[in-house]
Amino acid sequence: MPAAVFKAAGEIQVEQVPVPEVGADDVLVAIELCGICGSDLHMVLEGWGVPGSWHGHEWIGTVTEVGDGVTTWKPGDVVVGGPGLRCGECRMCKANRPSLCEASGTPGIGMEHGAFATYKLASAAQVLAMPDGLDPRAAALAEPLSVALHGIHQGNTKPSDSVLVLGAGPIGALSIAALRAMGVDDVRCAEPSPSRQELATNVGATRVIHPEDLEVPTMAEPARIVDDAVDVVLECSGKAKAMEAGLAQLVKAGTLVLVGAGIERPRFDPNRILLNELVITGANTYDHDGFEQALALLASSQLPIEHLVEAEEVPLDGVLDAMRGLAEGRTAGKVLVRP
Repeated sequence: MPAAVFKAAGEIQVEQVPVPEVGADDVLVAIELCGICGSDLHMVLEGWGVPGSWHGHEWIGTVTEVGDGVTTWKPGDVVVGGPGLRCGECRMCKANRPSLCEASGTPGIGMEHGAFATYKLASAAQVLAMPDGLDPRAAALAEPLSVALHGIHQGNTKPSDSVLVLGAGPIGALSIAALRAMGVDDVRCAEPSPSRQELATNVGATRVIHPEDLEVPTMAEPARIVDDAVDVVLECSGKAKAMEAGLAQLVKAGTLVLVGAGIERPRFDPNRILLNELVITGANTYDHDGFEQALALLASSQLPIEHLVEAEEVPLDGVLDAMRGLAEGRTAGKVLVRP
């Protein structure tokens, strides 16, 4: 089968690779669509990945073969890729926080065989049924929407809160749309790219500004709260400067949620955190029922899918160019790959 194989930083080659062999508890899925994620950009463009891997974890497709021990699925079932398997036994799993499973490895470590290929092998316990009537292009958003919802929940966000989303890439845009669907009326966005500023407006942001327009008090005034501060900041860009600016946009006892991944290290003012009793937390992947929540929201028709997903789908040999367009901000919405 063809797969978009990672070779080195900024290099992908479509190669013929063996179709995976199906184990007793596995399903083999013919991939219909797979979204390009921000983590895929890190793996490919920045070279975090393992040469010989192929990425892609936002997928939907049709079961073509099942293992001898599988009774829950049959060939012809349309499924959505779900979260990775967790141990179910550690303290975090038992606390309904599987994203912190103590048996989980570090993302990006080890060989990855994702869905930028014709077929994807998955555990039968790792897939979910496609809801009846759900557009496959919308269903392909289940994984990133699960990430966005987890970030919102980590901020303990309420409809009465004011929220600032930093970055209107796919996760930021989905966060804005989900917040509005949840009844949050004050959802702002800071984004430098004009195309993504437009996207933020189209998916429901009530105010969109350039990040340079954010007021950031100096360390000499740690107790000062900026005008029009917000209850929750969702930092979705992974940029150190944005994280630092986000902390300065909070009301007293406000919450900064780090959703976007990156390798730049921010410098936070500890006195600002102390004097204003601010909370900084992370959002690592999903709630325990994040995919079920995401699929239900997608099936509710409350999200503007026409703005969230790019109209043009790309083949495997277009994956690298699509990644560059996303990284450079030329492409605003979610890009779907049709292997």
